[in-house]
Amino acid sequence: AKSKHCRQEIAELYCLHREGKLMPEKVPRLCPLEGLTQHEQSSDYDSLELLPSHPIRIAFVLVVHGRGSRQLQRMFKAIYHQDHYYYIHVDKRSNYLHRQVLGFARQYPNVRVTSWRMATIWGGASLLTMYLRSMRDLLEMKDWSWDFFINLSAADYPIRTNDQLVTFLSRYRDMNFLKSHGRDNARFIRKQGLDRIFFECDTHMWRLGDRKIPEGVTVDGGSDWFLLNRKFMEYVTYSEDELVSHMKRFYAYTLLPAESFFHTVLENSHMCDTMVDNNLRITNWNRKLGCKCQYKHIVDWCGCSPNDFKPQDFHRFQQTARPTFFARKFEAAVNQEIVGQLDFYLFGNYPAGTTALKAYWENAYDEPDGVHSTSDIALTMYHSFARLGLKRTVASSHTNKEVNCRYYPMGHPVSVHFYFYADRFQGYLVRHHATNLATSKLETLETWVMPRKMFKISNPSSDFTRLQFAEIGTEWDAKERIFRNFGGLIGPMDEPIAMQKWGKGPNATVTVVWIDPVNVIAATYDIQIESGAEFTHYKPPLNLPLRPGLWTVKMLHRWAPVAETRFLVAPLTFSNRQPIRQEEALKLHSGPPKNAYMEQSFQALNNALNIHINPGQVEEAKHKAGLTGSQLENWVDSMVNSLWSAVDICASGPTSCPVTQTCSQTTWSSLSPDPKSELGPVKPDGRLR
Repeated sequence: AKSKHCRQEIAELYCLHREGKLMPEKVPRLCPLEGLTQHEQSSDYDSLELLPSHPIRIAFVLVVHGRGSRQLQRMFKAIYHQDHYYYIHVDKRSNYLHRQVLGFARQYPNVRVTSWRMATIWGGASLLTMYLRSMRDLLEMKDWSWDFFINLSAADYPIRTNDQLVTFLSRYRDMNFLKSHGRDNARFIRKQGLDRIFFECDTHMWRLGDRKIPEGVTVDGGSDWFLLNRKFMEYVTYSEDELVSHMKRFYAYTLLPAESFFHTVLENSHMCDTMVDNNLRITNWNRKLGCKCQYKHIVDWCGCSPNDFKPQDFHRFQQTARPTFFARKFEAAVNQEIVGQLDFYLFGNYPAGTTALKAYWENAYDEPDGVHSTSDIALTMYHSFARLGLKRTVASSHTNKEVNCRYYPMGHPVSVHFYFYADRFQGYLVRHHATNLATSKLETLETWVMPRKMFKISNPSSDFTRLQFAEIGTEWDAKERIFRNFGGLIGPMDEPIAMQKWGKGPNATVTVVWIDPVNVIAATYDIQIESGAEFTHYKPPLNLPLRPGLWTVKMLHRWAPVAETRFLVAPLTFSNRQPIRQEEALKLHSGPPKNAYMEQSFQALNNALNIHINPGQVEEAKHKAGLTGSQLENWVDSMVNSLWSAVDICASGPTSCPVTQTCSQTTWSSLSPDPKSELGPVKPDGRLR
C-alpha cells in the first residue's frame, strides 16, 4: 500500500480478524423455504404492448465513469420517459463526464445527480457502498414515487421499448430480479473469493487472508446488475435485524460485493419467495477473451469482463428464451454500428438527411481538468497537431494571396477529441487558441489530424500471405483486440507492443525485427503462428529511454521480408507538463544507456539484413538530443508531419481568415451537429427519442 493511513488500516483489520472480532460467525436465516423458488415469466413481447391501468414507475440509477459522454447521452435518450426517475452517480475520477452530466440533468425535473461521488473501482467494496447510499437517497426523496430500482452503466442499452418494460414489471410488481451464478455453490464461493478477506484503500482491493462463511445462511451471487422492488430496498436500507446488519459487515470486506450481497440477503430473508433468477439482461460473455486477469493492478485477484457487442450479435437480442430488456456491453469507440441497429429496431429511422449517424466523438482532454490530467507525450503531440493545423492554414491561403491566415499558437489546447467515422479511427481533433498575426486578435480554432498508413507488404508476390496487418502501440486491450492509445502516441519512456493480425493458413514461424532511428537493431524474436491464430502480440523488454525518431518493425518469413510498419517515438517538449529543460532532454532523448536496448547485441544481424549504421546519423541524433524550445518543436513537427496529416481546420468563433470554415458548419468538428446524442425537449409521448 502507498499511504501510511492505508497500511495502518490494513494492520488493524488483520489483527481484529486474527482475534475473531471482524467477521460474524453466525447469521440467522429468516426464509421459511428450502432452496430457491422458481418463478416462470413469459417472454411473449407482443402481449406487453397494452399498458396496464396502474403502471409501475422506475428509479434508474446510472453508474457512469470515463469520458464517453455522447454514448451516455444516447443511452439516456433511449431509456428516458417523463414518468420515471433518473439518479446519476459519476465516478470521482471522471470530472469531464461529471460536468457534461450536470449540464444535461438541469434540463429535466426527473433527473438528479448525486451530490457526493466515490471512486468505484472494479471489484471494490466502494461499489456496494455507493449502491446502498443511492438507495437511501432515493427512499428519502419524498417527491419521487417509484416502484423499482434498476442500475445501468453507460455501456448498457435497451433492447425493448419502455412500454414493454413497464407492462412486464407491472405484472410482477412484487418480485425482485437477480441473476444467480447457477453452478455448484462451493465452486462459486472459491472462484469469487468469498472465503477470503479483502479491504479497499488507496483505490486497490488488498487480500488480507482466509475466512469462514458465517453459519446459518446460504450464500449466493451472480451478476451485479439487478432490478429490485421498493419494499426490498426499504428492508435492506432501514432494517436493523441481524441478517442485514451482519451481511453488511461481512460484505464490507468482500471482493465484488455487489455481485452477491443483494442475492444473499434476499434469499435468506422473509422475502425469499420474491426472487426471480433473471436480471432481465443479456451480457456478452466471451471468457476466452474476457478473462485475462486484466484487473491485477486494481485487485489482488483474477477477474473477467464482458465483451462489446458487434453487428453480428444482433440476432441474440431477439432470440432469448427468458425475458430480457437490456444488454451490455456497448462501446461506441469500438463499434457504434450495433447501437445504430438497435436504435433503428426500437425507434425506427431518423428523418432523411440526419447528419453524423456514423460519426462518433469522444473527449480525450478538456481544459478545466488542467494539463496535469494528461501525460507529457500527449501534451507534446497535441501542441504539435495544433501547429500542424496552423501551417496548413498558411498553405491553403497562399493560393488566394491571403494575409489574414497567419497565426502564432497561444497556450495549451482547449480540448482534444478522438474522432471515429463508420467505426474507424479518423484521428484527433484539437481545439486551440492562436493569435492572428494580421489583426492581433485571439481566435479559437479546431484542427483535425489523421494518421497516415504505415503498414506495407514488402513483397506482394510472396507465397506467404497470412499476415494481414501489423501495428505498434501501447495500452493493448486483449479483450477487444485493439490499442486503447488511439493513433499510438509514444514517448521515450513508453513500452510499445507489436500486434499482428493473421489470416488462416498452415502453422508458421515469423521473425520480428525492431530497428531504431539510427539503425540500431533493438530486438529480434520469433513468433509461432498456429493455423487458426487471429492475433499475436508481444512487448519486447527494451531498456529505456527509447531513442526518439521513426522506428521500423520488419516481419520476415524464413528471413525473407514479408511486411514492415513504422512508428514514431516522439521527443518530449514537456516534462512534468512544463517546457523541458536541456538536462532533462539529454537524459530522455539520448537513447538507452550504452546504446543497448537489451543485454544481448544484435549487431551481427545488421549485415544479414543489409541495415547499416551511418555515423553521420548517430552524430545528428546526439546533437538533437539536447534541443529545447522552438528548435525542439521544429524537430518534433517534422517527424509528426511524416506520420500525421492535417486534414482540415475550422474556427469555433469569429475569424479573419476567409478560407476557414465555422466549426459548427463542418461534418467533422466536435462542435458540429450530432442529433443522435443531443438531448432536446420532452416530446408529447413523454420520450426524448
